[in-house]
Amino acid sequence: MASRFPYYLQLSRKTGQYTLQHSQNGQQGDRYGTSASSTTGSTETSSMEPMSLPSQNSAIQHSSSPKLGSSPKTGSSHSPRHSHNSRSRPSPACQRYNSQDSLDELQMDDYWKEVENISFSGGGGERGEGEVQEEELQKIPEEGEQEEAWLAEAGLARLVDHSITVDHDQEEDSAVFLSTLTRTQAAAVERRVASVQQTLRRRNRQQLPDVRDIFRHPDKQDGEPQKSEEGSENGQKGAPSTETETELNVDVAFSEQALSYRDNHQSFKVTRSLNSPDDKLPNFKLLPDKTGQTRIGDLSPLDMKKVHRLVLVEMTALFDTSGIDLKPAKALKVKTKESGLFGVPLTTLLDQDQRRVPGTKVPLILQKIISHIEEEGLHTEGLLRIPGVATRVKFLCQDLESSFYDGTFSWQQMKQHDAASLLKLFIRELPHPLLTVEYLNAFIAVNNLPTKKQQLQALNLLVLLLPEANRDTLKALVEFFQRVIKNQAKNKMTLNNVSVVMAPNIFMFKGFRSKVTEQQEFSMATSTANIVRLLIRYQNLLWTIPKFIMNQVRHQNMESQRKQKERAVRKLLKKIAIERPSEKTIPEETSQGIIRVHAPQFSKISMALQLTEDLQACDVLTRFLSQDSSLAVKTDDLCLYEIGGNIKERCLDGETYMKDLYQVNPTAEWVIRAMQR
Repeated sequence: MASRFPYYLQLSRKTGQYTLQHSQNGQQGDRYGTSASSTTGSTETSSMEPMSLPSQNSAIQHSSSPKLGSSPKTGSSHSPRHSHNSRSRPSPACQRYNSQDSLDELQMDDYWKEVENISFSGGGGERGEGEVQEEELQKIPEEGEQEEAWLAEAGLARLVDHSITVDHDQEEDSAVFLSTLTRTQAAAVERRVASVQQTLRRRNRQQLPDVRDIFRHPDKQDGEPQKSEEGSENGQKGAPSTETETELNVDVAFSEQALSYRDNHQSFKVTRSLNSPDDKLPNFKLLPDKTGQTRIGDLSPLDMKKVHRLVLVEMTALFDTSGIDLKPAKALKVKTKESGLFGVPLTTLLDQDQRRVPGTKVPLILQKIISHIEEEGLHTEGLLRIPGVATRVKFLCQDLESSFYDGTFSWQQMKQHDAASLLKLFIRELPHPLLTVEYLNAFIAVNNLPTKKQQLQALNLLVLLLPEANRDTLKALVEFFQRVIKNQAKNKMTLNNVSVVMAPNIFMFKGFRSKVTEQQEFSMATSTANIVRLLIRYQNLLWTIPKFIMNQVRHQNMESQRKQKERAVRKLLKKIAIERPSEKTIPEETSQGIIRVHAPQFSKISMALQLTEDLQACDVLTRFLSQDSSLAVKTDDLCLYEIGGNIKERCLDGETYMKDLYQVNPTAEWVIRAMQR
């Protein structure tokens, strides 16, 4: 059967590499060759600078990039444009990159078919008639600008710019933040401060202190990294010896674990097979934690701000440990639609949805398309892979724009493949990529990390860094993809099938194909498919906050409270006050192993409970409901909150052991409330 493309990928069984073969079908080749560089009918433009891709000598290039314009037999060039790649390179001695180990040739063929479908449906990236979005020319970043932006996002801009006016509390907050960093996190901050200072000195803008004076390592020689005092609650400085390959240790900072891995494996590379069975990814699981798992949405906004700062530093430190220099892209100012369904920014779409349905976190149109597909049945063969009829999809899109909100749209007319095409169109039409302009390169760079475990850890941090609207929408999508995969016996859509089909829709945002070369596009194929694969496979783990981050948040809150009390004492002493401010004492009940749980929203005001080794948060909720049968609520609708002490507010996981958590936060109050989600 003739190939539908001018080139097709062939996997060499000898080298384990993909090579690019030329199709003998000239007509089909011309058809796709045209769409690879330009498309028709597109109304899309970019909101992002040209993408910074992994270097040419990276493992991605060795293992996944096809040799453009070359033949494995003759090595002859098919195109002058790619003549510099005509020589076929031998396989590297070791394969450090293992992210495409289950993505075979046939499945990657589906990837390029999806790219072709996107191009022919008007998603190739050219500007069409009546285009609303208007691209602004980008200013080339000045030296040190990216580091300055990073420090500003981390709340540490004043380390390099003392002209910034901050109050005493903000200055104290930065000091507390720095005091809780691990050695790898502190090193990441130090590198960026040093880079900015070097730039400023060259500009002769101001005399700045040496970066080593900021971090003050009195017992260390100059340049030696700071030792972590955090590690874990057990004082561990690296991954514990009891950790197995499939267990995720969240007590110790990921970057500290990566540093330990690098030090232990620096003399050799780990070889991975590229031909493992389909979907055989490690079955990662979190190590048991008696203080409970913390998910996104469990914390107060104030604590989530602390989480964001810590996660940004930790994510950067993790990539630094592997020598990966992240070059975040700069979002450009664009004019976008202010209303509608498709091509509208997520925040704008959610604003108009929340006026109709308060509390909406995922766009209503996306929710409805997903529910319609599920109501019709997830057993349809080729779901998500087989495209809908282009003219019908275009008509449905226009019809939805005019009649979705007034409830007159006829969902019965929508076929399964058309609905799936609309879902993919919705993602592609977003003015800014779902994974955001700022972090899209970081998501792709995850493939350069040496192990699947580190890749998963990096994705966990990146998911936490996404804006709330993007994070919630992405969660709804990957959960839907998981439900599709559960029906693979009938719909023939495995994890890898769904991943390769959805990858171009998620990563080929508006104007993407006009911003990268063909070689970059080919090299990204398996790497982006792998990222989608990991997001789907491990979504239950990725939307959690690691315990070491929670420990750092608690440490910051404790330090801030201590400094506030010290200021209060000094203020009173100045007024010659006799009584010192009373510290919050542990209630007598608690000192005797009893906690009091409050429920101000309900008729029963409080309840005393004896702390035992086996008492869990779910047991507290069950006992509360059993004592007041008049309450028309279910256990799943309630949450036991940990409030105060060294945390602002936290909704407890049902499997949290209360006695263990009490030992971590003895001055907290325990309150039962309706779930705030």
